[in-house]
Amino acid sequence: MAAHIYQTPKNAMQSGKARTSTWVLEFDPAEPKRPDPLTGWAGSGDTRQQLRLTFPSLDAAKAYAEREAIAYHVTMPAPKALKLQAYADNFR
Repeated sequence: MAAHIYQTPKNAMQSGKARTSTWVLEFDPAEPKRPDPLTGWAGSGDTRQQLRLTFPSLDAAKAYAEREAIAYHVTMPAPKALKLQAYADNFR
């Protein structure tokens, strides 16, 4: 049982940074998905895939994973580089 910890990315439909300070812990799939013979939908018996835990900080997410003896890997967010330019630069 392993988990993936990452920071919530910015929504593509928003310009601000609301709700991007939370950290998410999601479990990696324990078994592959298989098609249901009746409906054809993909599913599995692994109920931990449906679980998505949010934490206010990376340290809180790590502490939870260590307390519950869950192996985890952290994906750090990419550094955000601002491209500052003036409107006059469009006419150079």
